[in-house]
Amino acid sequence: MAAAAPVPVELGFAEEAPAWRLRSEQFPSKVGGRPAWLGLAELPGPGALACARCGRPLAFLLQVYAPLPGRDDAFHRSLFLFCCREPPCCAGLRVFRNQLPRNNAFYSYEPPSETEALGTECVSLQLKSGAHLCRVCGCLAPMTCSRCKQAHYCSKEHQTLDWRLGHKQACTQSDKIDHMVPDHNFLFPEFEIVTEPEDDILPEVVEIEDYSEVTGSMGGIPEEELDSMAKHESKEDHIFQKFKSKIALEPEQILRYGRGIKPIWISGENIPQEKDIPDCPCGAKRIFEFQFVQLKQPTSTEVTTAENTYATHKGKKT
Repeated sequence: MAAAAPVPVELGFAEEAPAWRLRSEQFPSKVGGRPAWLGLAELPGPGALACARCGRPLAFLLQVYAPLPGRDDAFHRSLFLFCCREPPCCAGLRVFRNQLPRNNAFYSYEPPSETEALGTECVSLQLKSGAHLCRVCGCLAPMTCSRCKQAHYCSKEHQTLDWRLGHKQACTQSDKIDHMVPDHNFLFPEFEIVTEPEDDILPEVVEIEDYSEVTGSMGGIPEEELDSMAKHESKEDHIFQKFKSKIALEPEQILRYGRGIKPIWISGENIPQEKDIPDCPCGAKRIFEFQFVQLKQPTSTEVTTAENTYATHKGKKT
């Protein structure tokens, strides 16, 4: 029996884009900012978006538009990744999936316009379904300011933060509440994620995985010493070196996407086995779908990195 063809890998890169292209009706893949929810009803509530460790609200990190060809119920499909960014925790992760058929109650049957729509300069904090979004994080907001009855929040933490950073002054000015949303320093910088096939990238430099390949080529170091160094290379070192070598092919990548691809591990610790990955509630086996590799903020010399993975299921939506 012939071996199955390898699943192609799409690499994602963060690029600046006008705000209108990152809205829900454009079906974006993006990192940072507020989530551009695909399904505009039945959003995850504050309980689902609280860190399991520290209990604080998770921050939206990225979303990937990933429709499934041949699946009428997943003509539109997005994956949303949230993380905890509250030190010293910074450990919680949560992923949500939402999908819609082409004919749905929220979007046109035809593809979205590629030109900017009028009136997109305002921050939209109310969905077509009537649900309100938190002024700080853009997630479902069941709480309301008791004074103005117009500002909505997901939690007391975010209501307090917004009050301190501007709502105290704007609370009595009803015409400015939804038009003046300050920077709360809670959101990650917002960029569009653009993709290209990994096979199309030709590296200029490739790091060597096997140190023995350079034996004899490094002047000044005896061959016996090089052999000894190679023998003492641990399995952990080898896994990390393999990760670095793969990422070095295109160091600006922040995403590796492909249903059924294999993850590239940064460490040999806590690698899940098949028995550790629970089946989907529908009974289907989960498969690996995307990996968030690193996030570089162009506006800062400090680079924040994280390595996370996500598995999704082969079966139908539950």
